[in-house]
Amino acid sequence: MASLWSGYLTFGLISMPVRLFAGARSENVSFHMLHRDDLVRVKQQLTCPAENKVIDRSEVVKGYEFRKGEYVVIEPEEIKKIEPKTAKAMEILEFVPAKDIDPVYFESSYFLIPEEAGRKPYALLEKALEETGFYGIAKLTMHNREYTVILRPSDGGIMLHTMYYADEVREVEGFGDLKVQVKPAELKVATQLVNALSGEWKPEQYSDTFQENLKKMIAAKLEGEEVTAVEKPKKPAPVVDLMEALKASLAQSGKAGKKPVASEKKTAASSEKHRKKPPRKAA
Repeated sequence: MASLWSGYLTFGLISMPVRLFAGARSENVSFHMLHRDDLVRVKQQLTCPAENKVIDRSEVVKGYEFRKGEYVVIEPEEIKKIEPKTAKAMEILEFVPAKDIDPVYFESSYFLIPEEAGRKPYALLEKALEETGFYGIAKLTMHNREYTVILRPSDGGIMLHTMYYADEVREVEGFGDLKVQVKPAELKVATQLVNALSGEWKPEQYSDTFQENLKKMIAAKLEGEEVTAVEKPKKPAPVVDLMEALKASLAQSGKAGKKPVASEKKTAASSEKHRKKPPRKAA
């Protein structure tokens, strides 16, 4: 697997050579665009409407529209000239408590791997992050953009996550402003239901049902078999009595009393934490 970025990670006066590798990617069944009459793949071509002709990709340049219909051309070497130092050097700016970072800011995930010469300081940093419960905040330039990134310990290594900037995180009017009263008894049963349905986090047990159904459909068509329709869910009935619905759900789970109910103090603290999130940009 080819690295996406290589350079140096600096930690105080310590510097270590590192490489960045993609941590996750979506897996989807892909389709080609075909001409229905002869099932031949169609081609997308670049055309110049002014000259009404097809042009080669080598004839294309990047341009910024500074006025309607007017552009300034930007060459690749010009972009190289203005790359900040973070294009090759990633400096840790500060450390913050992991619990203070709202997951909404996380964008993409990467594996940060040390070169041979950087293994010892890398291991030291990983252990320090693990011991303190802090995440490192750094800056990194790649793909024509400078990112704020989070460095966090994970299974003996360090994961890097690019982050959205504060002005990129949206706000939806009315979110979190429910103006309803929750009765203590309702909260108690709801908490019991959460505990009853709790389990160990095992990501491998989840899968994309839609993608699996697509693969089955393709296999069926290749075999000349009929495609079986998936049963659609019925429209749920409106809840008339919330408490009765909670009790019935708890009984249906068959796990009542599995774990102790979370204390009111913990619940209140959790609510307070969520109320103190930073303001977000309106959508």
